[in-house]
Order: sequence, then structure tokens, then C-alpha cells
Amino acid sequence: MPFYLPEPPHRHDQSARVGILLINLGTPDAPTAKALRRYLREFLWDRRVVEIPRPVWWLILNGIILNTRPAKSAEKYAAIWRPEGSPLRHFTERQATLLRDELARRLPQPPEVAYAMRYGRPAVADAIRDLRAGNVDRILVLPLYPQYAASSSGSALDAVWRLLLRLRNMPEVRTLRHFHDHPGYIAALRQSVEAYWAEHGQPDVLVMSFHGVPRRSLDQGDPYHCECHKTGRLLAEALGLDAAHYRIAFQSRFGRAEWLQPYTDKTLEELGRAGTRRVDVICPGFVADCLETLEEIAMEGKATFLNAGGGEYRYLPALNDRPTWIGALADLVQAHLGGWIDTQAPTADSEAENSARLQRARALGART
Repeated sequence: MPFYLPEPPHRHDQSARVGILLINLGTPDAPTAKALRRYLREFLWDRRVVEIPRPVWWLILNGIILNTRPAKSAEKYAAIWRPEGSPLRHFTERQATLLRDELARRLPQPPEVAYAMRYGRPAVADAIRDLRAGNVDRILVLPLYPQYAASSSGSALDAVWRLLLRLRNMPEVRTLRHFHDHPGYIAALRQSVEAYWAEHGQPDVLVMSFHGVPRRSLDQGDPYHCECHKTGRLLAEALGLDAAHYRIAFQSRFGRAEWLQPYTDKTLEELGRAGTRRVDVICPGFVADCLETLEEIAMEGKATFLNAGGGEYRYLPALNDRPTWIGALADLVQAHLGGWIDTQAPTADSEAENSARLQRARALGART
């Protein structure tokens, strides 16, 4: 089997195009133990996600976790599954479609937009191959994680580089590292919260829950913790909240090691024991609703708070397909396309050049 992948047919009569690749975390194909086992094997074998030495981790993963966790995880996924399938995949696909429409409205020669999942389907490699088959030779890769972490954004980029290693004709690639403090992203979060509060009233405390990572990653130089706190601070300032009316916490810890603190579940317990009248929870690190928001926060978090003696509990949805978020996403993309996108509409001259390019190629022996 050859190492290098076959190249798509080249079209001499078409100008090369620009592509945008949105990458999100991933999702199983179905809320079943079989699908979860396949998904978790791919996810948890990633060195970026679990840094335990491979021989030891292989035994733990295959001997214990993949024999016990898939069925439990399948039950959780079943609780949030929709008629259209996985919420994460649904909203990521919606974001790609709406971004394509927004860029088509703004630009005379808009880029192609595709999406992929780091784990599961559609795979990163497949999405890049599809873009290249559409005559795309420049790709902007945008991991949909506002705050950079090696285990999220870093892993998404690993999947891109891994595919590029097997290409003879590599596309030009740009990447967007993070957008945790981008004004449009913060404004979209603020408008989302304010719209919710305009309808439901304001809570006593707003909890901003970010996905956790092992504390060890912070000690080794991962910027994620700092970027989460900056997002939280900027959102609190935008909402006019003082320190008494918001908390920053971290959810989804796994295993026995210490993770970033304070933990979200412990924070909700504390607020419940204090008799807090109402708590709202938002997850600024997720731009699309998923298991971690809809089940862990909206369901488990609510039970934790109420069982501890708290009053009213509300989960504020992720940005999903809100127009303000799609506009901010388009702004992010445009800011990273300098020199790649022609702001002038195609002309007859450019069409004539494509035709001339084809004739020259044929004269040199090209088969197209």
C-alpha cells in the first residue's frame, strides 16, 4: 500500500479556491454502547487527551474503561439525542452552512466551508480530501474551541498535520489558534445572556463553567486556564457583574488526578448549601450544545444544586446558530484571509484567463 494518498484530478480551466475547515470535538454515530465504544477508543487513545505511558494506558483503556463506560455513556447520550441526531453535529453543521451563507453575502468570491469532527465522523482527513477535490488549495483551519488547550485545539491540528504528511501536493494552510478574547465572540456571549435575562430575569449568581483539564497541564505551560479566566472576566465586565455575582469553575474531570479548580459540581453544591435563590450556568468554552452542556450541566448540575438546598436553576444555551455568533465567526474568518480572497467580483477577463490556462496546459501535454 503506497504511503502517499492519490491526488484529486487537477482542473486547468478553474481557478484554485480557498476553503474554511471548522473542527469540533466529535460525537458517536448513535447513542448505543457499540457506537460509544468505537468513539471512546479513538478519543481516549489520543496522546493529547491522556498522557499516561502507552503500555499502562492500553491495559486500563482496553481492560477496564471500554468494558464499563460505553453503556453508561450511551445512556447519557440517549437523554440528549435529537430526531436529527447528535446535537453537537447538528449545530456544527448549521454553523458551517450559515457561515458559508454569511461569507457569500459579504464576499464576491466566497470560500468553500466544510466541517469535521476530531473524533468520529465526518473525519478531518475526509473533509480535507473533499475540499481538495473541489479545487481548494488554500485552507484556513478553525478549531471551534475559544480557549486553546493542547488536548483540544492542539489535537485538532494534529489531525490536520497527520493528513498533510501523506499528501504529495500539500495545500497552503493557515490556522486560527484561539478566540477567547475576540470582541465579536464576547459580544455574542453578552447578547445571548442579556436576551435570556430579558425574558427570564437575572439570577443571583452566574456560573461560567469551562471544560476541565488536569492541573498538571497548567503546570507544564498549557495556556488554557488563563484563557478561560480572561473570557470569564471579559464577559463579566460586558454584563456589568461584580465579583459577588459570578463564578468561574471547571467541569468534566476524569480519573483520580487533580484537575483545574474550582470544580463546577462543588461550586453548585456550595451555592445550594448557601441557599442561593437562583443560579444560571453558561458554558463559554462550548460554541455548540453537546453532552457536556445538555446532560452534565443542564441535568446533572441542576440536580446537584437543588439537592444541596438551592432554589431555581437555569442553563443558558450555547451560542449554537445565533446570528450574532455567526457574524462573529465570519469576522474571525475574514481577519485571517488577508491576501487569499479577492474582494472584486469575477470578470470576463478572469474567465478568459481560465480558458487560456487550459489551452496552455493542453499544449504542454496535460490530459484535462
